[in-house]
Amino acid sequence: MWRLGEIRNEGMKNKFGATPLRFLLNLIIIYIAYGVCRVAFVMENWGLFASDFQWSSVPEMMHGAWMFDTSAILYTNVLYALLMLIPLHHKETRGWQMTAKWVYIIINGVCIAANLADSVYFKYTMRRTTNTIFSEFSNEGNIGSIIGVEFLRHWYLVLLFIIIMWGIWKFYFMGNSKRSARTSSKPRGKQLVGYYVVQTVCFGLFIPLCICGMRGGATTAVRPITISNANQYIAHPQEAGIVLNTPFSLIRTIGKKAFEIPNYMTEEEMNALYSPVIIPNFSPSLNNSSSSLIPNSSKKNVVILIVESFGREYIGGYNKWLDGGKYKGYTPFVDSLMQHSQTFLYSYCNGRKSIDGMPSILSSIPMFVEPFFLTPASMNDVSGIAGELKKKGYYSAFFHGAENGSMGFEAFARKTGFTDYFGRTEYNADKRFGGDKDFDGMWAIWDEPFLQFFATKMSEFKQPFVSAVFTASSHHPYKVPEKYKDIYKEEGIAIHKCIRYTDNAMRLFFEKAKAQPWYKNTLFVITSDHTNLSDHAYYQTDLGGFCSPIIFFDPSGDLKPGMRNAIAQQIDVMPTVLSYLGYDRKYVAFGCDLLTTPDEDTWAVNYLNGIYQYVKGDWLLQFDGQKAKALYRFRTDLLLKDNLLSKEPKVAADMERQVKAIIQSYMTRMVNNQLVVQ
Repeated sequence: MWRLGEIRNEGMKNKFGATPLRFLLNLIIIYIAYGVCRVAFVMENWGLFASDFQWSSVPEMMHGAWMFDTSAILYTNVLYALLMLIPLHHKETRGWQMTAKWVYIIINGVCIAANLADSVYFKYTMRRTTNTIFSEFSNEGNIGSIIGVEFLRHWYLVLLFIIIMWGIWKFYFMGNSKRSARTSSKPRGKQLVGYYVVQTVCFGLFIPLCICGMRGGATTAVRPITISNANQYIAHPQEAGIVLNTPFSLIRTIGKKAFEIPNYMTEEEMNALYSPVIIPNFSPSLNNSSSSLIPNSSKKNVVILIVESFGREYIGGYNKWLDGGKYKGYTPFVDSLMQHSQTFLYSYCNGRKSIDGMPSILSSIPMFVEPFFLTPASMNDVSGIAGELKKKGYYSAFFHGAENGSMGFEAFARKTGFTDYFGRTEYNADKRFGGDKDFDGMWAIWDEPFLQFFATKMSEFKQPFVSAVFTASSHHPYKVPEKYKDIYKEEGIAIHKCIRYTDNAMRLFFEKAKAQPWYKNTLFVITSDHTNLSDHAYYQTDLGGFCSPIIFFDPSGDLKPGMRNAIAQQIDVMPTVLSYLGYDRKYVAFGCDLLTTPDEDTWAVNYLNGIYQYVKGDWLLQFDGQKAKALYRFRTDLLLKDNLLSKEPKVAADMERQVKAIIQSYMTRMVNNQLVVQ
C-alpha cells in the first residue's frame, strides 16, 4: 500500500531511482509553497496593483515567476540536492535521509518566511527586499519589537506560514526507513552496479539542469538573470514584485556592485548633455520678487524639515482637484503655510526609503540601484548643504529623535559637513524636556516635543546656521501619543491620524520659531523622506509612489510665493538653497537650481525595480538601462494607461539620450570618487 509522503523502498534492485524521484517530488512541493506565498503577496498588496493590473498579462507574469522561483529554489536547495543525489549508497539509510529532510525543512522554511514577510514590507519600498536590508537595520535596537508588532498585526500571515510548514512536513516524500536501514546500506553485486549507474546518471543530468535553472536559461548567450529581468514580464515596474521572490532578490544582490559605468556615449557627449558640476549663476532669479538673488552678505539661516512619510497625497494644498474638488487632506497647517511659500505642482522624492531621502535632500545624490550610503561609494569624498555653507562660516547641526546612530544618519550627517548631531541622547540630557517619557516606544521621541527641542536649540546657535531635522511619528506602526488618541482618531488609512498629529506638531514648532530672533532671517524647506500608504489611484502608479512635497518658505517675504507649474525633486533642494543664498563656489549636485531654471527645463529622475523613470516637460520615460520601455503624457494620463512609446519615437529618443547621460555621469562619479570639486 502506497501513502502520500512515503515511497516504499523495496530494495535497490527495483528502486534504483527512488531517491532522485523523491527529491524531484519534494522540489515540486516547494514550487507550490512559493506559489501560495505569491498569492498572499498579491492579496496583501492588491491596492497597489489593482488600478493598473491587466489580467491578460497573468500568463506572461507566471512564466517569469516560474523562472525566478526555479532559480531561487535551486540556489537554496543545493545542499539538499547533494544529500539526495550524490551517488553514494549510504544516503539510503534512515539517519542520512532524516538529515536531508531537516536541511530541506529549515532552509525552505526560512525562504517561505522571507517571502511572507516581504508581503508586508513591500508596500513601504515598492521593491522586493535585497541584501542591503542587513546593513540598513544593522544599527537598530528595536527590530525585535517591530517584528513583534507585525506578528500581531499580520497574524493571518503567521498562520499561513504555520499551515505551509505543516504541509511541507506532512507531504514530504521519504522512503520506508527501517527496511531501508537494514537492506539498502549493504548492496551487493548487480544491485550495487545498477544502483550506481542510475544514481550517477541522475546526478550527472541534474548538474547542467541546475546550472541552467539558476542562470535562467540554457544557451550560452543568456546571462544569469538579475532583478531587472523581471521587467520583461510586466507592464509596470512596481509589478516586478509579483514576478520576483525575496530569496532570489537577496541571493542575487550578495556581493554585487551597485555601480558600474555604462558606455552609452563619449565623455564629451555626456558632458554636453548633462553635468552635475554646478557653476553659480548670478543672473536675476526668474521667480524671486527682487531683481536679483539674495546677496551672500545677508547670511540667511537655513532650516530643513524632513518629515517622515509625508507624501504629497496627504496635503490638501496639492490636491484641490482630487475627489471632484472635495478633498481637504490632513494638513491644515501646511496648507496655510503653502499660501506663503514657493511650491511646485509636480514634486518628487528620489527614493522609497529614509536612507534614500537623506543623501537626496542634503547632498543632492539620488538613489540609483541601491541606497547610496549602503554601498562602497559612501566612502567617497562627499559634501552637502552643511559642508558647503561651512566654507562661508555657517554653524550646522542635524536633529533626529531616534537612538543615536540609528539608520546611519549620524555618520552620514557628519560626513557631509554637519558639525553637531542631536539625537535621543541629547534630548534626554536636556532637563527642560521630558526625556524618555516622550519616547514613542518604537522609533524616536514624539514629533511635538522633539520639534520644540529643535526650535529651542536653534535659539542657542550662533547665526548664520544651517540645521535639519528628521521627524519620526508619521511612521509605522501608526500611533499617536495617548493624550491625542481622542483628538486624532482613525480615519481613512492608518497613517492619516499620524499625519494630522505631525501637521499640528509643525504648527506648534512654527509658533515657537516665530518668537525667536532668527526666524525672519531664515529660509525654511519642508519635504519628506519618501511617501507611504495611499488610498488614491493617482498616487499608486509607478510615478505616483514618488510624489513628495517640496516647499520653500521665507518669512521675510524675499521669496515670491505661489505654485509653479514645474517639476521638482529632492536633489534640487541643495542647489536651490545655495543659489538663494548667493553661494559662489563650484560644487557637485545632481539636481538643478529651481530658482534659475525655467519651468519647462525642470526634470526629475528615480529608480524602481530596475527601471529609471525620467520626467521632463509633459513626459515620463521608463528606461531599463538598455532601452526605453514606456512613454507617458503624465500630466494628462494620470493613471499611466496609454504607452505612447511607438507613437512618439523622437520624444522617446531625446529623453533616452538625456537620461543615459545622467546615469553615466552618476555611475562615473560614484566609481571614480568624483562627488566633490577638487
